[in-house]
Amino acid sequence: MVRASIKMMISSRKRDEMLEILSSIEERARFEPGCISCRLYQGAEVKNLIMLEEFWRDEEALERHLQSEGYRKVLQVVEMAVEPPEIRFDAISQSTGFETIEKARRQEGPPKMGKGVDSRLLS
Repeated sequence: MVRASIKMMISSRKRDEMLEILSSIEERARFEPGCISCRLYQGAEVKNLIMLEEFWRDEEALERHLQSEGYRKVLQVVEMAVEPPEIRFDAISQSTGFETIEKARRQEGPPKMGKGVDSRLLS
């Protein structure tokens, strides 16, 4: 699995236009072969900070996406960023879930968590 992310500061003047372009890319990317997830985030405190995050089944699916017409539009938005963007491609070789919490909780001493915690984690 590959995680692709672009974090950038955008101009408040062009914010609506840029978000519209990225939102349409987000919708289309979800239907591309090999796309696991595609999300567009906006900063809670800094409204002009946005992040496009995608998860792809493998490098081949990501490469097809990077060569697509839709991704060309992403690059156009990147060129309009007011600061150099942070672009990352992270290969994920392993992914676990609840079992990691259970394993860690079995290895530690007495529980230190408060109310509202699943009782399976406290034993």
